[in-house]
Amino acid sequence: MSEAAHRHDDWSRALFTQLKDAGVRLFSFIPDAGNARISEMAYDDNETRCVLLTTEEEGIALAAGADLVGEKSVVMMQSSGVGNCPNFLSFVKGGNFPILLLVSMRGDFGEQNPWQYPMGQAVEPILDAMGVLTFRVDKKEDLEEVASAAINSAFKGGNAAALILSQQFLGAKAF
Repeated sequence: MSEAAHRHDDWSRALFTQLKDAGVRLFSFIPDAGNARISEMAYDDNETRCVLLTTEEEGIALAAGADLVGEKSVVMMQSSGVGNCPNFLSFVKGGNFPILLLVSMRGDFGEQNPWQYPMGQAVEPILDAMGVLTFRVDKKEDLEEVASAAINSAFKGGNAAALILSQQFLGAKAF
């Protein structure tokens, strides 16, 4: 395993453990390099369930359903997928469902693909407009504290919350 892959595995394992310790049992996702290791861990863990989504908004509905039966979940997506979610986020807001999103960013720090910038710049304003609190991780040393704040906001505070993993944290992609 390369040093970069090992670092990615370290923070992914720490975040997966933190989510699982908070009672998250349902991990839904659209495949992305930012959530790849976490979704693999959820697949491999006997106490969690991992669901591959066809669209990001499908994950919002799953999270609401999980809450209705007393389960905790996380919906994992890339920043571009946030643009697919406002209609379903209005459902979350209207129904007062707690929800936790894990958003891996494109279109910010070090981005080399000009097509990623518009949605990257719109993520936080869209989430804010839909009443989703945002918690941004830019440095590895901030992950545990920021993730804890997002997890507690969702599952103890009953809010919609998004844990945003910036490209400064994840590393900018060259494509």
